[in-house]
Amino acid sequence: MTDQAVDTDGVRLSGHAADESQFLGRTRELKELRADIERAGLDTISGRKAPRARVLLIAGRPGSGRTALAEELVRQVADRYDDGVLRARLSEHDGTPVPVEHTARELLAALQLPTPAGATEDDLAEALRDALADRRVLVLLDDAAHAEQVDALLPDTPECLVVAVSGGPLTGISDVRPCTLGGLDTKSALELLTRHTGSVRITVDPRAAEGLVEECQAQPAALMLAGGWLAARPKAAVADLAKHLHTESDEGTPLSRVFRLAYTSLPAPTARILRLLALAPAGLVDPHTASALAGCSVSGAVTALDGFVALGLLRAVDSPLPQYEVPGCLQPLLKELTETQDRPGELQLARARMLERTVRLLQSCRTITETDNPEAREKLQGMPRSLRFPTPRAAEDWLRIRRPALLAAARLAVADGELDTLARRLMSQLVKAMAAHFGTQAAAPDLYGIHRLVLDVAERRKLPREQAAALLNLGDLDAQTGRTREALARYRAALDAGRQANDPYATGRAMESVGGAHLELGDYDRAADWFGRALAQCLARDERAGAARLYGRIAAAHTYAGRYGEALRSWRAAVSGYRKDGDVPAHARALSELARVQEYAGRPEESLRTCHEAVEWARRAEDVRLQAALQLRLADTLERLGDPAAAQLHRGTAERLLGEQRKDAEPDPEPLDPPEQDANACEIRSTSGED
Repeated sequence: MTDQAVDTDGVRLSGHAADESQFLGRTRELKELRADIERAGLDTISGRKAPRARVLLIAGRPGSGRTALAEELVRQVADRYDDGVLRARLSEHDGTPVPVEHTARELLAALQLPTPAGATEDDLAEALRDALADRRVLVLLDDAAHAEQVDALLPDTPECLVVAVSGGPLTGISDVRPCTLGGLDTKSALELLTRHTGSVRITVDPRAAEGLVEECQAQPAALMLAGGWLAARPKAAVADLAKHLHTESDEGTPLSRVFRLAYTSLPAPTARILRLLALAPAGLVDPHTASALAGCSVSGAVTALDGFVALGLLRAVDSPLPQYEVPGCLQPLLKELTETQDRPGELQLARARMLERTVRLLQSCRTITETDNPEAREKLQGMPRSLRFPTPRAAEDWLRIRRPALLAAARLAVADGELDTLARRLMSQLVKAMAAHFGTQAAAPDLYGIHRLVLDVAERRKLPREQAAALLNLGDLDAQTGRTREALARYRAALDAGRQANDPYATGRAMESVGGAHLELGDYDRAADWFGRALAQCLARDERAGAARLYGRIAAAHTYAGRYGEALRSWRAAVSGYRKDGDVPAHARALSELARVQEYAGRPEESLRTCHEAVEWARRAEDVRLQAALQLRLADTLERLGDPAAAQLHRGTAERLLGEQRKDAEPDPEPLDPPEQDANACEIRSTSGED
């Protein structure tokens, strides 16, 4: 995101620092802030080493240019911090504080460090502090709502610097250096107007220009709106605008008065589009969002959005796709307009249109990854051209760029409480699209948040089937990140919900998962018991594949417990089940495990025979790695039986197989298709029946 000369709302999430020639004024404030970096702190004066990073506070009302000043300071001093600059926004677009958990996760991701799904706020904050302990980083925390947010993210090293932007003091943070902003100096304010109007109208009537600056109290956001109003009216004099503002009611701030003037000059249809942008998730708007909110064409939305940018009512985001940001200082003004000029039913209809459009875009985004599926191709061709993506890469780019807005849309839809059907469809499609394009492992942190939202809706609407699905998904993600006891609690709750819904799939899946959690915790008796309960359900439904898998899991529990006789019986049942089901790869793997347990049980001759059989099935399955592993096991067994020559032959065969596999795995010089998803990845269940 390219920074502008003066930020209209003091909100800047990320991007490159503004070019020096674009920044206006604030010379005194910048000098004081830079001096504060060098000034000795209270700990230094008392002879102690500073335990934490120094905090510089830039305080000012939205629209004062506070973020632009922070970005300019960062630009000027960034070269002192070898490990770069981190940026985070601590308030949502509507002013809601962002949880520390989310901020810490985003900062860790920016450092390319793991962010386990479902990790607690304390764990993530501690991981961030540990990551910054041996780094020299400049951290910009924008739009802080309260001191606790900043304090939780402070690096525990004086080598880092934190620049915090807030509307007021951050009481509770020791040795914070505040810089409170007022208006721009007159010269800089006039220069800002000149950039919009050109120099002629300012120089021909400098007194009127100074009067306009005074009416705007030299606030950058108000001046930018004033400049946009004048730029749209080349024949209007500066004095005309100053007169308009002077005769306006004194009610409200200078920004609200200039905004009111700009808004009332818009045609009614365009004004309605502007009002409805207050409903855009995270304040991020693309043409489809605006089109759906207003019920107009996409091309008409683009024309309106570009017009708002010219007037200073909207900011264009530097992005490969058309995207715009509603200035945060205008958000409450737009929200007030929607509440006074639009009926609640109309606003709800606009939200519903936006969510429906988002659902269809997500469907298209996912469907284009299934080009080998005739039904998917037919479904894609049946969609309007404006909703279709030209390539899977274009769909992935859209999903990545719109990710913050899509996640915000899901949160807002759930919080609304009156659009739960649309919210469920949206979250279902969002899960599928993320899994298809990013993979379940990479998208796990986002998926965890979505499944928690699904659970909220399911509990509110008393939908036990969906409640069970959400709990199973959350339990799987907990288990993948090592929180086995938390996963066990989720699985037990899913079992209760599945029973309440009379859903045999959910109850069987939950029983197996409970068994898996006990297995991970080392409670092998309970693991075998729960696997047995799940097996009974599979056998009752005549599910061969599921039954064979569960026989294998029961065998694994018995093996860990040292009950090799019971393990052998279960593995033989698994082998028989896979053979009847025609699953050659699984049959080969089950034979391999049977041979392993036979060796543990002191039956080397039986293990040799089973290993030879497993090699043949692995060859039929074209599983080279398994063939090589079995050949090595044969070699080890033969050595123990006193036949080193035969052992050497099998070891040579294993080395040849692995060598051929490495040769086949060399990179292809031709461009590769997107990789297929791991077949063993966590299954993501839909939250609705819609595909």
